[in-house]
Amino acid sequence: MSLFGSANFGLPRLKPLSSKRSHVVSVLDIGSTKVVCMIGRLTPRAESQILPGRTHNIEIIGIGHQKSRGVKNGVIADLDAAESVVRLAVDAAERMAGLTIDSLIVNVSAGRLQSDVYTATIDLGGQEVDANDLKRVLAAAGQQSLRTDRAILHSLPTGFSLDGERGIRDPLAMFGDVLGVDMHMLTAERAALKNLELCVNRAHLSVEGMVATPYASGLAALVDDEVELGCAAIDMGGGTTTISVFAEGKLVHADAVGLGGHHVTTDLARGLSTRIEDAERLKVVHGSALPNSADERDIVSVPPIGEDDRDQPTHVPRALVSRIVRARIEETLELIRDRIQRSGFSPIVGKRIVLTGGASQLTGLPEAARRILARNVRIGRPLGVSGLPAAAKGPAFSTAVGLMIYPQVADLETHAAHGGMFSALGGGNSRFARMGQWLKESF
Repeated sequence: MSLFGSANFGLPRLKPLSSKRSHVVSVLDIGSTKVVCMIGRLTPRAESQILPGRTHNIEIIGIGHQKSRGVKNGVIADLDAAESVVRLAVDAAERMAGLTIDSLIVNVSAGRLQSDVYTATIDLGGQEVDANDLKRVLAAAGQQSLRTDRAILHSLPTGFSLDGERGIRDPLAMFGDVLGVDMHMLTAERAALKNLELCVNRAHLSVEGMVATPYASGLAALVDDEVELGCAAIDMGGGTTTISVFAEGKLVHADAVGLGGHHVTTDLARGLSTRIEDAERLKVVHGSALPNSADERDIVSVPPIGEDDRDQPTHVPRALVSRIVRARIEETLELIRDRIQRSGFSPIVGKRIVLTGGASQLTGLPEAARRILARNVRIGRPLGVSGLPAAAKGPAFSTAVGLMIYPQVADLETHAAHGGMFSALGGGNSRFARMGQWLKESF
């Protein structure tokens, strides 16, 4: 199935989960630091107070992860290298689960993710709202976002209005004259998605669905109250940091910044003139996002870059390591703060921020984030999944677990694109009235 088919202008779409039976779901998190494949068994669960949105229990039956190659800042930079790492991760997960998989849900960090809200209204003529009216208004909103160079990853109705009264969750069977909807569209560049799909296809697998990384990490790391009251999840990965804002149970905004933990490592490697892997170790063992009075006294030894045995390690105060780390971390956090501010969703986020992702484990990061973002910050680990090995329970695995959770919320989305509805409408200039007529006849 190509991304450029005319009938559906878009991506492989997940079929909704049946709440009556078990499913095996496999996911692939292609990151700049690591590639993770997880295979999970989803079994229907009863309604419960704990994580109430979840329809299924998730048990991980296979997991494989590999150091990433060929991926830079979330973008596939070398297809061959990325493909071989994907194969290795999938192989390991299949062996552990004792089954083979042919399709996966994949995450997207690249392609300049962009969130827009489109508003559309239709005339009801004083009648009650029926399913067709909902389809019409959603299609009218979706129609505004069609672009040839971008594909829609997620389209979520964030709220309806009736006769100007906003904040209506479900207008079905209500009466009114004008029905409106606010539609959150999250899009990415087609080329980046095409390369992602190509990489998976070359490993003889097909892409079952694509999910934006910020959406996935938010699903895994946020608890119900946060999602309801408004909260931002910040996923700090190796090559990218992504932001998602949730409110009233839905994803309302997402963004991505091309800075991550790996940038801290390369800063250290340059600043201390040492190898990347040695810089990584220095960052993990000695790096801190907080100034500390003992840092001036502590001396850290930095292995030399050369192969020559006569090269002695250099010795630097730990304060220097922390200064380099802190400069980059503060830059990243300030960028995130400005992005949240600019998005207009700052009041919705309120005081709640959850940090997740591998780079969130840096010493002193929550404190630095509290100071710069001026909000309450906690570290979020993936919630509500059983069978994860101890090594995979940390925030670094939030995206992969979020991809597992995603099929349960996929039906919140309305892809008016099914069945090539828009291909029959010509360019975006057709009037909504004509479109409404046409929709009425065709449904």
